Amino acid sequence: MGQKRKGGQQEEMSRKDYEKELKKLHVELVKLQDWVRHKGLKICVVFEGRDGAGKGGVIKAITERVSPRTFRVVALQAPTEREKSQMYVQRYIRHFPAAKEVVIFDRSWYNRAGVERVMGFCTKEETRRFLEAVPSVEKSMVESGIIVIKYWLEVSQEEQTRRLSDRISDGRKTWKLTPMDLKSYTRWDDYTEARDDMFAASHTAWAPWHIAQSDDKRRARLNIIRHLLSQIPYKAPKREKITLPKRKKPKQSRARELLATPVPEAY
Repeated sequence: MGQKRKGGQQEEMSRKDYEKELKKLHVELVKLQDWVRHKGLKICVVFEGRDGAGKGGVIKAITERVSPRTFRVVALQAPTEREKSQMYVQRYIRHFPAAKEVVIFDRSWYNRAGVERVMGFCTKEETRRFLEAVPSVEKSMVESGIIVIKYWLEVSQEEQTRRLSDRISDGRKTWKLTPMDLKSYTRWDDYTEARDDMFAASHTAWAPWHIAQSDDKRRARLNIIRHLLSQIPYKAPKREKITLPKRKKPKQSRARELLATPVPEAY
C-alpha cells in the first residue's frame, strides 16, 4: 500500500486495499449523515480542479452509500440567457443547503475565476469584481450557519493527458470529453495563473482551500473523504436495536398470472 516506484513515487493503490479502506469510510459517512439530520446541519462542499482531475470520481465515492435526500449533488449546465442577466452568484444561491442537507458542487461559482476567465467568457473586470466579492459572499454563508468546505484537485500534465486520451478511446467515457475540454487542454499555464489568483483572493480563515493530489485516483478519494469527515465534528446518534418482524402467514390462494411483461433473461 505504501510501496515506492523508481524515482520515489508511490505505487498506485491496489483495488483490494482501496475497497477495504473505502468501506470503513462509507460507514463513517453514514454516521455523519445521521448526525447532519440529527443536528440540522447545513454543509456546502465545493469541488474544483482541472479537466480530468477526478472530481466526479471523488463525488461518486462520497455519495454512493448515503441518501440522495441528504447528500445532494449540484452540477449546473452553462447559464441560460436569463441567468446571464442575473447577479452572477444568483443561480448558485438557490442550490445552497437547508437544514439537514449536504450539498456538493461539481464545479461552482468559481467557474468565473477559472473556465470563464481562461476561455474568455467574462471580462477581466468581471473576474476582478468576482474575486473581490467572493470572500464576503462565503463569509455570509458561514455566518448564516453553512459549513463551507472547498477542495481543489491537482493533477499533473502527464496524468491529465492520459485520462483525456482514455476518454477518446473508451466508449463509456466519451460523454465526458467536450469541445471545451479540448480547447482548455492547450492552456495549462493560463489555468495555473487563474488558479493561483483564485487562491490568493479566496483562501480565507472561514472558507479555506484544501488541495488534494489526484494522480492516484484511489488515494485521492480516500484522502478527501477522510479529510471531509475530519472537518465536521460528529458522532453516531444512538439507534434502537432493529429486528425484522414476523411475516403474516401467507393465505392459500390460486396461482395468478402476473399482469406484467417479463424482462428477457439474456444473461
